[in-house]
Amino acid sequence: MQGYIVLNRPWAFVQWLEKATIDEEYILMAEPDHIFVNPLPNLAHGDHPAGYSFSYIKPAAHEKIIRKYYPEERGPVTKVDPIGNSPVIIKKSILEEISPTWVNISLRMKDDHESDKAFGWVLEMYAYAVASALHGVRHVLRKDFMIQPPWDLEVGKRFIIHYTYGCDFNLKGELTYGKIGEWRFDKRSYLSGPPPKNLSLPPPGVPESVVRLVKMVNEATANIPDWDSINRG
Repeated sequence: MQGYIVLNRPWAFVQWLEKATIDEEYILMAEPDHIFVNPLPNLAHGDHPAGYSFSYIKPAAHEKIIRKYYPEERGPVTKVDPIGNSPVIIKKSILEEISPTWVNISLRMKDDHESDKAFGWVLEMYAYAVASALHGVRHVLRKDFMIQPPWDLEVGKRFIIHYTYGCDFNLKGELTYGKIGEWRFDKRSYLSGPPPKNLSLPPPGVPESVVRLVKMVNEATANIPDWDSINRG
């Protein structure tokens, strides 16, 4: 959609909620690059969804732009949570209210040059945060919801590994972020097809979170039937 494929996400939720039969009261919104590493309980508290606080979602730092969609009479910009829609655990009834607004705000932001330039690839994340605030929905912010290697070093009791950043290290186990490492795992290396089986493990000294990520990818590819033929395709 308009060269920004993620705009399909809010629209997909609107259609799914309208057409599907969903018996559950709560919905978990997650993504294909999420790996579940510990059993996930319902982290939501009644009408307050649970979300992850992203360091790069900063509504207050973009107050001028946010005010185009969240006017001053609605309250301070701090009512816009620093979140995206994923990972989020939310009541189905609340998501049904938010989703159409999420679509509309996403499209308005994409059509506005200033918003599009400022928010880039995380535009629909800002749109979800604004849509939630417009409906008076505040999220319980859980830093333990997930980790993002290579910056988060240990899995511990966290629930999800989000492999969004490239993991580049030299053979001494030192991070070389921004420069292709002698050892690397980056999902963008596999845009033309899935990763092969038995990815090489990181060298000694690399954070446990990265090691765990690669081991779990290897575990999955080893157990998915006909993975090699899928990879050849």
